[in-house]
Amino acid sequence: MGLADDPVIAISGLWMNYTDRMVLKGIDLKVYRGQIIGYIGPNGAGKSTTVKIMLGLVEGYNGKVEIFGRDIADGDVSYKKRIGYVPEVAELYDSLTAREYLTFVGELYGMKRSDVDYKAGKLMALLGLEKAYDSRIATFSKGMKQKVLLISSMLHDPDILFLDEPLSGLDANSVMVVKEIFASLAARGKTIFYSSHIMDVVEKISSRIVLIDGGDIVADGSFAELREKGREGSLEDIFNQLTGFDKYRDIAGEFVAVMQEVSSHD
Repeated sequence: MGLADDPVIAISGLWMNYTDRMVLKGIDLKVYRGQIIGYIGPNGAGKSTTVKIMLGLVEGYNGKVEIFGRDIADGDVSYKKRIGYVPEVAELYDSLTAREYLTFVGELYGMKRSDVDYKAGKLMALLGLEKAYDSRIATFSKGMKQKVLLISSMLHDPDILFLDEPLSGLDANSVMVVKEIFASLAARGKTIFYSSHIMDVVEKISSRIVLIDGGDIVADGSFAELREKGREGSLEDIFNQLTGFDKYRDIAGEFVAVMQEVSSHD
């Protein structure tokens, strides 16, 4: 195996427990250049914990996590310059303008101010935010804030992108653009580690789907491979089969029945 075939992420025997529960139960996972990983699972399955460990935001785990061939427990944080991150809920500095915020983030990654400003301005314009570059983020809609977050994660041309619900709040046209950006990055050998609850999007953009449930990986493969293993239907159907959640129709039916019941008491 050549260097090109070495995994960019290698996780082995990853365990993590918080005081009240075990969150990860011995996860093993290798991720390679050019892959778009759809990392999915129910709430509380351990998705965010896995990502936060890889980002160096959570300690106290057992097992080994290597990124770009180095154990992240060795204290060398230089690998972080080569990754980008979009959290599900981000605290943007609302009092800053988009220009100020993006310049700040770019400089944190070691970029020159003039380079950041030039690049950020062009990227804002490409996502339809040219006129908002010098506006305060506090005045932005959810979709506009999401675009600023996406730009901030990609400004420094990272080799791995960690994304948690990255399409949240975006309009249909922007979703198409961002999905195409991800595909282009993967074609250039970048790795995208993507977490979402929107199954049809994961199904369409992922080259590989990893499903975690109860701290364990219960499925790993392309959508076609998951279907070949005897699972039928959409990714949502497969997800529900593997996680044992089959009550959604009953719950929806009862919910609507109660709505109608209440309205008949007017």
